[in-house]
Amino acid sequence: MADARKPVIGVLCCNENVQRPVQVVASRFVAPLARVSDACVVLVPAITELCDVATLRGYLDGILLTGSRSNVAPTRYGAASDDDGGVLDRERDDVALAMADAMISAGKPVFGICRGMQEINVLFGGTLSTERCCGRHLRGGWEHEDYATLFDHRHDVQLAADGALAAVTGEQRLSVHSVHEQAVERLGGGLTVEAWSSDDGVIEAIAARPNGAEVLAVQWHPEWDVERSASSHAFFALIGRALRGA
Repeated sequence: MADARKPVIGVLCCNENVQRPVQVVASRFVAPLARVSDACVVLVPAITELCDVATLRGYLDGILLTGSRSNVAPTRYGAASDDDGGVLDRERDDVALAMADAMISAGKPVFGICRGMQEINVLFGGTLSTERCCGRHLRGGWEHEDYATLFDHRHDVQLAADGALAAVTGEQRLSVHSVHEQAVERLGGGLTVEAWSSDDGVIEAIAARPNGAEVLAVQWHPEWDVERSASSHAFFALIGRALRGA
């Protein structure tokens, strides 16, 4: 009988405090991985001392670094302090960077959305800026946002003609939802630009293939409209193929 096992993808959680410390991941990240990528989702706790990176590296077929209401701590990419970093989640930084590095070393795919793209850029030695956010800027204002309209802001991005996103979407330009407080300033070594903002050239997607591992991340939120957008659906279908080594 053929092996019916689905590929297993880890989805990184975040630390939040809702009367007590909790691990959090928005359901909208999980659903398209199960429905479109056809993968089994395992939540990865962002707790430095409790996350067994070595075991997870062997168990998982890939990982998605999600978006978050927190930012990457500026000292992670060489800033003198974290004073202007906004809301931080240092344990998320610890686990995200360690897990992504371990998966890449094992030749397994790593994907990122929003904060996840920023983490990947930092892992590759790049830097971030809080001044070049081409999307809807929410610095310090997440708690005041209406979730139903959070992703109403759209803008156009240009896709690299020879990139993976252009190949899977069949498009040269996309209209996307971007909501973020940090953006790529200096691109990490070994990364290529997959997309950039049509308005101001801010990098909107990055890719690499170290050790044969697919690394692909976008600044926008394809999980938000995956049921209505062919390009968002294509992003998660690509994840499914990468998890299967296709």
